[in-house]
Amino acid sequence: MAPERTVNKNLALLLLASAQFVVILDASIVNVALPSIGSDLQIGEDSLSWVVNAYVLVFGGFLLLGGRLADLLGRRRVFVAGLLLFGVASFFGGLAQSEGQLIAARALQGLGGALLSPAALSILINTFKEGSERNRALGVWGAVAGSGGAVGTLLGGVLTETLGWEWVLFVNTPVCLAVAFFAARVLLESRDEQRPRLDIAGAVLITSGLGVLIYALVDARDAGWGSAQTLGLIGGSLLLIAAFVAVELRIRQPLVPFGIFRNRTLTGANVTAIFISMSLFSMFFFITLYMQRVLGYTALEAGLAYIPLSVSIIAAAGAASVLTTKIGFKPVLIGGLILVAGGLLWFSQVSPDGSYVSDVVFPSVLAGLGLGFSFVPVTIASVSGTDPDEAGLASGLANTSQQVGGALGLGILASIANSRTADVIGTSPPPVALTEGFQSAFLVGSGFALFGALLAAVLIATRDSKSHRDAAQAGEVPVPIAA
Repeated sequence: MAPERTVNKNLALLLLASAQFVVILDASIVNVALPSIGSDLQIGEDSLSWVVNAYVLVFGGFLLLGGRLADLLGRRRVFVAGLLLFGVASFFGGLAQSEGQLIAARALQGLGGALLSPAALSILINTFKEGSERNRALGVWGAVAGSGGAVGTLLGGVLTETLGWEWVLFVNTPVCLAVAFFAARVLLESRDEQRPRLDIAGAVLITSGLGVLIYALVDARDAGWGSAQTLGLIGGSLLLIAAFVAVELRIRQPLVPFGIFRNRTLTGANVTAIFISMSLFSMFFFITLYMQRVLGYTALEAGLAYIPLSVSIIAAAGAASVLTTKIGFKPVLIGGLILVAGGLLWFSQVSPDGSYVSDVVFPSVLAGLGLGFSFVPVTIASVSGTDPDEAGLASGLANTSQQVGGALGLGILASIANSRTADVIGTSPPPVALTEGFQSAFLVGSGFALFGALLAAVLIATRDSKSHRDAAQAGEVPVPIAA
């Protein structure tokens, strides 16, 4: 009998984190290049947003299906397939000569990301033993994922101004191909050993429902929150999701076994993750607009301005993994969200004639520390105590919560900012009107973070947090508590 193959865990973590970094990076790196893309390909302002939205829409819509496919077909296999699709789509996106070609490539990137991201997290869960070992790995994961948005803005500015906008897409291809090559040789394959049949009806319903919901949220800024289009799409998405629930409750092998939600901490962590994303995803959007439209920064200067934020996220994520082992994930998560709320409250004081140090650096560092201290424990909580055969499903749920929260938060806060700016633009200069809009958005975002802290305190089981802490300190695997 052949000896059981072992895996180099450090190399495995490097590969998984690199793949996740590319996915998170791509959600922000294109933002800085949008003016150049619009000018070069002659894309109007109304259509230009879909260079970003196409990626978000497909990524968020297919995450749950991608996570379950990883469980059923093999996590390494789906991970490598997602990497190859992402890399090829990025290459053709850089070659795009028209609006349609670029948007199609961005949609394919989103599909690749929806396959590889939950597969990567579920491989991590199955590779690293629950407790302090997995906490350390998730600390690295959190640092990479949390800093990806800030680094994307920096890298996007550098590439756009030096090599051209095409390279914000081309840069993904060699990374994806290299990670796919080594992943096929380093990572171990794992899947749900029961190998249930894929629930096609459930897959179609939930993917359609999530896709329509995210489309409604990202387009609500243009169509209006009270418009017939937005309300009709949201209503339609809810009907599709309700039909999905009805199908799942009646079949023997559902895409999403609802028994997973009996894990109170998993459910609470996913709800909390929605509000983390509602507050933080939009933060990068509004900071970038403030620096470029009010302070007059170039794309490169705006990118460089994110360095303190990136450093604070990485430092906090590393510390969060240690603190989670010492005191449990619940208090670290609550503390992180309070720091996020403080950073956004500080941002709500930005001024039209502000300075980089007082109006950007200090609140960025505070919010960055909060992001690191909240993202790591909420990820640990969202997969804590789950069955190994459901690791992909748990990962897909966690990623879906973040994407829905990000789309919802950006839609709401952009509407608030635009409304406030429109109210004062007639009596105030444009920089003042824009700043007042940003102030309102940051203030409401701070409220989202505080509400997330409250939800974490109420919904996440203190017993699970303490059980995880005690087991991590003892080097054991904690027993999940369902209620």
